[in-house]
Amino acid sequence: MPPLSWLDPVTGSAVRTTRSIVHRYEHSSPGDLVHLDVKKLGRIPDGGGWRAVAKQLRVSHRTGRSRAGFDYVHAAVDDHNRIAYAEVHPDEKGATAAGFLTRAADYFASYGIARIERVITDNAFGYRHSAACKAAVAGLRARRKFIKPHCPRQNGKVERFNRTLAIERAYRHPSPVARPAATHWHHG
Repeated sequence: MPPLSWLDPVTGSAVRTTRSIVHRYEHSSPGDLVHLDVKKLGRIPDGGGWRAVAKQLRVSHRTGRSRAGFDYVHAAVDDHNRIAYAEVHPDEKGATAAGFLTRAADYFASYGIARIERVITDNAFGYRHSAACKAAVAGLRARRKFIKPHCPRQNGKVERFNRTLAIERAYRHPSPVARPAATHWHHG
């Protein structure tokens, strides 16, 4: 049996791989590197959706109602001190990511991180090919860095934040719960 820390708290399935962490790093000062990512979360309809009430799947299929859709959680995590900032948006387009980045920089500034040196993201279209996102990074006088394709470990700090957010906030209960009134979350 694997240790409990290796299991997903909701499903009980193993989530930890056998690969050991060889190299851990942390940049020497706040703002040296900020990790950015977008997490797509399914909107859970009233009643908890098909996972809570299997009959809902049949009803939706029969009536042809549209699906609930997705929310996109844009998240930023400072590499040194792990201050995190997140907002929920209806899309993951470059203009949305650019606006989020400028608001995240303002949030980090309120915690004394005066300047962001580098921004690391995955290779999503909104980050790599958006003129608005490129201009937002340039406006911060920062450098863009991209992870190696198919290696999310390189952006691991924000990936772990996304996982924690999904487990502890978004998909905590299969039954209906009130949606949060705020459209942004922050953790410090």
